[in-house]
Amino acid sequence: MLEIIKKFLGLRPKSNGVKLIVNSEKLERRVALLENNKLEEYNTERDTDRNIVGGIYKGVVRNIEVGIKAMFVDIGLDKNAFLQFWDAIPATLDNGVEAVVRKNAGKKMKKITAKDVPTIYPIGSEIMVQVKKGPISNKGPRVTTDISLAGRYLVLMPYNDQCGISRKIDDPKERDRLRKILYDLDLPEGMGVIIRTVGQGQRARFFVRDLNLLLEQWEQVRQGMDDKKAPVTLFTEPDLVERTVRDFLTDDVDAVYIDDEKACLRMQELVGQISKRSKARVQLYRGKSHIFDEFGVNKQIAEAFHRQVWLPCGGYIVIDETEALIAIDVNTGRNKGSKDMEKTILQTNLEAADEIARQLRLRNIGGIIIGDFIDMKFRKDQNAVYQRMKDRLKRDKARTHVLPISQLGLMEMTRQRAAESLSSSQYEVCGQCNGRGMVKSPITMSVELQRSLHALMSKHQDKVHEFRVIVHPALLERLRKEDEELLVDIERRYQGRLSFRSDPLLHPEKFSITNAQTGAVLD
Repeated sequence: MLEIIKKFLGLRPKSNGVKLIVNSEKLERRVALLENNKLEEYNTERDTDRNIVGGIYKGVVRNIEVGIKAMFVDIGLDKNAFLQFWDAIPATLDNGVEAVVRKNAGKKMKKITAKDVPTIYPIGSEIMVQVKKGPISNKGPRVTTDISLAGRYLVLMPYNDQCGISRKIDDPKERDRLRKILYDLDLPEGMGVIIRTVGQGQRARFFVRDLNLLLEQWEQVRQGMDDKKAPVTLFTEPDLVERTVRDFLTDDVDAVYIDDEKACLRMQELVGQISKRSKARVQLYRGKSHIFDEFGVNKQIAEAFHRQVWLPCGGYIVIDETEALIAIDVNTGRNKGSKDMEKTILQTNLEAADEIARQLRLRNIGGIIIGDFIDMKFRKDQNAVYQRMKDRLKRDKARTHVLPISQLGLMEMTRQRAAESLSSSQYEVCGQCNGRGMVKSPITMSVELQRSLHALMSKHQDKVHEFRVIVHPALLERLRKEDEELLVDIERRYQGRLSFRSDPLLHPEKFSITNAQTGAVLD
């Protein structure tokens, strides 16, 4: 892989456009999408986390519950997957896609109903399923037989012969152009495709190339279904770097900055397969400060994940996650506004709609969501807030549905919940308070401690040669058993020495780094 021109490396760009910031560390990888230097998308991935959503498995039917119209399928995980009868029937396209009839569409198959499912898939039979919703809390994954494979521009549906175009592409001329491309695609009989939103404006050859790659991928899955013994994994979704290229690196992105050379080379290679000109947009970051600090991401993450989130106008929203739903309250706060109180309320509610849509993406929270907006007297103001929310939700990759503001001033909505929320993956339940509060997990604290050690040892390496670290016993246990080699690497890198001591009275989310000779706290 060719190295990016050095004069661009490590420098903050002058452009205020769209940037992807990738932080690749040994324990965790993070991706942040900035628009005008504001955090709009945020994703994390750890080696210890197994992302199974989108994975395809060859499973075995272990139990059938006719009363709830569901079956349980062993796919090789700790808990059997949950397959509802209607998910065992290849589904039609959802509301987000407009169907297109192709010239070589096959004949209509006999319609299968839920009554036929127990006969088609008796106990002990093998079945190919795809995870549509990962394990959440004590529930197992939810699966479907309606298989789909996502590419850069297309989604291939091997068992569904309908074709469609994302409704998010709303230009009539562009939709007509894409219909012609769909019509001419050489698809095997019985298969269908959906053109993704990112396909807008792309040439026909890109769709042909994407389709060929997806067909090759599907052939490997099909071959595995024939040759491998159940339960077994046939396909897994790509890692965070590859998913970033596939889902986020669009023409709107001005530049990608990544702080790991190997990951940078790999991303450039992946981007080069799509567009050779776009390779130059992927740049290796060599700055001395942490990449998320350089681009202001860490500060925005800290601000965004508070229970109370402030709005530009001075108002604020309060987000509470409960077992049944997400409750979001909107308040005017410091926004006293002008003498026209209705105008002040409308401004606060509009900004709240913007922030709520953003927070749902950042926190990856879903299910039933209730927004308690400030009461508005005029129906036109209520409709304006409702329309604003609909517009902001269009960019969300998860499926959403929102209803107009009710007479009680509440906006009801749902958001697809395919995996645990970000807070669930970053935190673990605190045993000291029986689940009423949350503390960061030892692995999270290990990640944060290593970041601090990198920053402090780099800053003080000419003056301090021995660093004393005081941590909670749980973190020390993690460092001794799991991360000892990582700490040795840090010592070698900065030619310093680390000594550790545990303090059971120290809060699990706190640690102290001092000069071992003078006892001075380093910051």
